[in-house]
Amino acid sequence: MDTVQVVETVNEAELAAVRTLLAAAAESDGRTAVSEQGRLALRGPKPGVRHLLQWDSGALVGYAQVDGPGTAELAVDPARRRQGHGRELAEAAVRAGAVQAWAHGGHPGARRLAEQLGFELVRELRQMRRPLPAVEADAEIPLPEGVRLRTFRPGADDRAWLALNAAAFAHHPEQGGWTAQDLADRLAEPWFDPAGFFLAVRGDEPVGFHWTKVEGGVGEVYVVGVGPAEQGNGLGRALTSVGLRYLGRDRGLDTVLLYVDADNPAAVRVYEKLGFTVYEVDLMYRSTGPR
Repeated sequence: MDTVQVVETVNEAELAAVRTLLAAAAESDGRTAVSEQGRLALRGPKPGVRHLLQWDSGALVGYAQVDGPGTAELAVDPARRRQGHGRELAEAAVRAGAVQAWAHGGHPGARRLAEQLGFELVRELRQMRRPLPAVEADAEIPLPEGVRLRTFRPGADDRAWLALNAAAFAHHPEQGGWTAQDLADRLAEPWFDPAGFFLAVRGDEPVGFHWTKVEGGVGEVYVVGVGPAEQGNGLGRALTSVGLRYLGRDRGLDTVLLYVDADNPAAVRVYEKLGFTVYEVDLMYRSTGPR
């Protein structure tokens, strides 16, 4: 019988076991089962975050994480699947406060489990990809009048960027709610490179940005944001193009990805015009109440 342990932080041995399990799941599934935010939360205590460690005969067979708002992510050791561990781990996550859960890649098994637990589909996050042809390398990228580009300066630009990010994503609490610690965590990541973090400034004030990411040989439009006063003037498209040129020309990559919500048709159309197509989807399910 499984034992599911709920803790607010994991020790070094537990962390090693979780990372081994997540690596095995990623190798088997072709994608990560826990988001970047969740992986960062493994490093130390985060407000409201609960870690669920599922043990069977002393071996870690499953891991789940429930954040403060009640969003869960979970993974089961590929060698121990189809033995009831996933159902038991998911039920434990619900008892730990989970009211919604991500199914990265939209796996049919996750959909069935969600239905069994009384969860319904509420969100579709699309991963879109496109090639980076060399023909774009030296294309001119016009910027709105009075706007210039520079790169992010860690330490000097942190506060101004956080304010801009909050304004640009006031409608999107996951991104717009970033704190100084959220930013610092990512600036400390091995993939971070300020040369790929572009700021659009008007005078001395940042008014837009494109933060790119390179990991595993693939580029990413990590996040593009434009201040409310600059929206609709083409700055977002220009910043996206600047980042694509950097990833293709300066980093020599041939593929780039991004994430966009399916219910944001304006953004989807922009990315489709830039040559992006859907590669896979992540699905969020939410509880419909006791069954």
